Amino acid sequence: MKRKGPKYDKIIDAAVTVIAKHGYHQSQISKIAREAGVADGTIYLYFKNKEDLLVSLFREKMGHFIDTTKNEIEHQHSVEDKLLRLIEMHFKQLSEDHELAIVTQLELRQTNRALRAKIGEVLKRYLGLVDQIIREGMEEGVFHSELDLRIVRQMVFGTIDETTTSWVMNDHRYDLTALAKPVNDLLINGFRNKPS
Repeated sequence: MKRKGPKYDKIIDAAVTVIAKHGYHQSQISKIAREAGVADGTIYLYFKNKEDLLVSLFREKMGHFIDTTKNEIEHQHSVEDKLLRLIEMHFKQLSEDHELAIVTQLELRQTNRALRAKIGEVLKRYLGLVDQIIREGMEEGVFHSELDLRIVRQMVFGTIDETTTSWVMNDHRYDLTALAKPVNDLLINGFRNKPS
């Protein structure tokens, strides 16, 4: 396998375009190669097979997604602002790349169990960011101290994820980023430590 480079990136981007247009199962290596402007064989210099390409695509895009979001969160002072920024960045990054949104929200869900497990591994870093914000909120007394971290994480990610999926299913007809504040307010109010 070759190291990353311009061709690797070109193949990843071509895969996003082809999978968004044709669906994962109809996206043959030959279609991806044509979109990338490389020979079919070139793809196998970088990836074992289509499955490896899909996981690599998710790892690359999600890695960039997480790094950008983490950097933005670090500049926020309050827990409320950190959660809001996480939601804003999630919506912003996917609303700026409709093809990637289709791949992450629809196509990745239709893959087999082994592939979903590999994708789950990649997601762990992102869920770690959510955990970090929730823990901080609990330690600072902003959020209820007896929240179940696992349930809260599922609620945060599930709400963001479902909001994005709904936007994709509605052909991106409305402003996804405009929903960040209402989604954040809804979540924060559910977790907030209320005075007795």
